[in-house]
Amino acid sequence: MKLVTFDLAGARHVGALLPGETRIADFTAGSDAPWSRDMLALIDGGEVALAQARAMLAAPRVVHELASVRLLAPLPEPRQMRDFLCFEKHLRQARTQRHLFGITGYPTDPAKVDVPKIWYEEPVYYKCNRFAVVGTGHDVVCPSYCRMLDYELEFGIVLGKRGKNIRREDARSHIFGYTIFNDFSARDQQMREMQGQLGPTKGKDFDTANVLGPWLVTADEIPDPYALTMVARVNGVEWSRGSSGEMHHKFEDILAHVSKDETVYPGEFMGSGTVGSGCGLEQGRFLSIGDTVELEITGLGCLRNRVVASTAH
Repeated sequence: MKLVTFDLAGARHVGALLPGETRIADFTAGSDAPWSRDMLALIDGGEVALAQARAMLAAPRVVHELASVRLLAPLPEPRQMRDFLCFEKHLRQARTQRHLFGITGYPTDPAKVDVPKIWYEEPVYYKCNRFAVVGTGHDVVCPSYCRMLDYELEFGIVLGKRGKNIRREDARSHIFGYTIFNDFSARDQQMREMQGQLGPTKGKDFDTANVLGPWLVTADEIPDPYALTMVARVNGVEWSRGSSGEMHHKFEDILAHVSKDETVYPGEFMGSGTVGSGCGLEQGRFLSIGDTVELEITGLGCLRNRVVASTAH
C-alpha cells in the first residue's frame, strides 16, 4: 500500500492511494478502529491493522480525489529520526568542496579524499529534529542565517516493530515501509559549525528542514530497496541521478548497528544519507529563493517543495 496522511477541513486523516493514484481511501473517516486515527496508530497496530487497512482499501467506504486534499508528511512526527551517511561517492565528492566556504588544504579530487576508517567499519549517523518534518507541496523556509541552502536526495525506512540487538538476517522483518527524504541543509552554517568537532546542529535543525513523502510505501511493494533509481530536479532541470544500489551500508547493517544494546521502536525513521551526486554541494551550486525541488525514486513517488525566504529579522 501507499499510505498517506492528509489534511481534511483542518483535521489529520490517514488513508491509502487507490489504483491509478488519483484517489484516496480515507481510513479515518471510514472506520472507528484505533488504528485508523493516524499513521503511528496504524504502524503500532501491526499485522492485524495492516490486514484491516488492506481490506478497507479493497472496499473503501470514504473516497477523496487526491487533488482535493492537502498531503502532509506520511509520518508527521516520527518517534525518532536518524540520518546516516551510506554513500561513499557523496562523502568523497562533498569533501572536495570545502574551498567554497574558505576552508583550504583539502583535496579537490574525490579519489584523493581521505575517508576515515570508521566510516567503512560502521554506519555513522546523527539524530534529526523530528518536530521539523513537513510533506510534499509544503514550502521550505530558508533560515535567516543561510546563504547556501541545499537539498539532499535520500530515502529511508520506517520501523514497524520493536527490537534490540537485531541480527542482520532478521532486520528486514522490522521494516514497515519506505519513503523519500529531502534533508534540506544550510551548508554555510553546517561547514562553520562542524569545525567544532560536534554536530551537525543548526545546519540541519530549522523548521521545515526534514521533508518526508509523498507517501509511505509498505515494504511488500519494494522487494529490492537496493535497485531504485533516484533523481533530483530543480525547476524541472535534472541536477542529480543515482542508484540506491550504491549504498555501502545497507538498512540491514543500519538496524543491526543501531539496536546494539539499544531498543528501537515502531515509527522510527532512518535515512540512507545522500546518494552520490545527490546534492548541490557536490556540484558547487546551491538553491535560490523561489526554486522548486523535486525528488523522484522508483516506486516511492515524487516529493516536491518550493523554497521561500524566512520572515525572521
